[in-house]
Amino acid sequence: MQKQLVTLAASAILSLTAVSAQAAILDDVKAKGYVQCGVTGGVPGFSAPDSNNVWTGLEVDFCRAMAAAIFNDADAVRFTSLTSQERFTALSAGEVDVLSRTTTWTMSRDTQLGITFVGTMFYDGQGFMVRKEDGIASTLDLSGAAICIESGTTTELNAADYFAANNMEFNTVVFVDQDEVVKAYEDGRCDVYTTDSSALAAERSKFANPDDHIILPEIISKEPLGPVVRSGDSQWFNLARWTYFALLEAEELGVTSANVDEMLGSDNPAIKRLLGVEGDFGTPLGVTKDWAYQIVKLVGNYAETYDRNVGPSTPIGLERGLNALWKDGGIQYAPPIR
Repeated sequence: MQKQLVTLAASAILSLTAVSAQAAILDDVKAKGYVQCGVTGGVPGFSAPDSNNVWTGLEVDFCRAMAAAIFNDADAVRFTSLTSQERFTALSAGEVDVLSRTTTWTMSRDTQLGITFVGTMFYDGQGFMVRKEDGIASTLDLSGAAICIESGTTTELNAADYFAANNMEFNTVVFVDQDEVVKAYEDGRCDVYTTDSSALAAERSKFANPDDHIILPEIISKEPLGPVVRSGDSQWFNLARWTYFALLEAEELGVTSANVDEMLGSDNPAIKRLLGVEGDFGTPLGVTKDWAYQIVKLVGNYAETYDRNVGPSTPIGLERGLNALWKDGGIQYAPPIR
């Protein structure tokens, strides 16, 4: 009997420890008063600082949405610039609370690094950019080309697979930092620049003469880009995941930063649940019941973040494509809040 009581007591302690551990990140974030977000060194439209070191971008907005959900303040976030090689170590070491940095969701990353992908903020694919004057019309014309690549990325592996599958030779010119890759391409140290198509469009927008460069039509990979958290903290993971879903759900329901206050009076049960008018879906996440209202009010819905950062009216000029909602021909989809 005594042995059984000891066993039960030990189990209870382990359970309490597990619950405590699961809540650790959110508790720490609340205690320090901000979310520490890992981002790129500067990819326009996704995460980049301006001359006043104010960060903007689609991935920046995700971190701002998390801050809005936790603190009712989208500015309660700080940004850490990380290279591709640094990002996972920084996340695992607790240097950042969430990584929102053009990171491709792969099986090995999801199962071997002690990290968990939240969702796909942007469905992308790897492409190739060349100088228009070179007269290259297809990636199949790139045999023997010198290709600028950032190390520590899926880009290296995808390029190797593609050229091997097509019996083509190529020479890699590898750099640690994205800015180094872009500069090398601009300086003519390689013939081709390859990375995610969205990043190619983003970098091209910064060139002195963007029209002198073309992005070839072939897409050679699937690159689901999304935010990442450390594994083992289910509450923090759920908060990050449902922040992403809230952005999508708000768009689908037609709730925007401009009309969200008016929508508080909506008769639509789904809108009532989203905005916290009916039910309490915030408490299980460790936040207030109006968490999603704060996200939409302070940051906007997914369409708003997309359009102002990378959409057709921006210098990046990306159509929604796969990133449209499921009902509009895309594959972005949020489970119901209920």
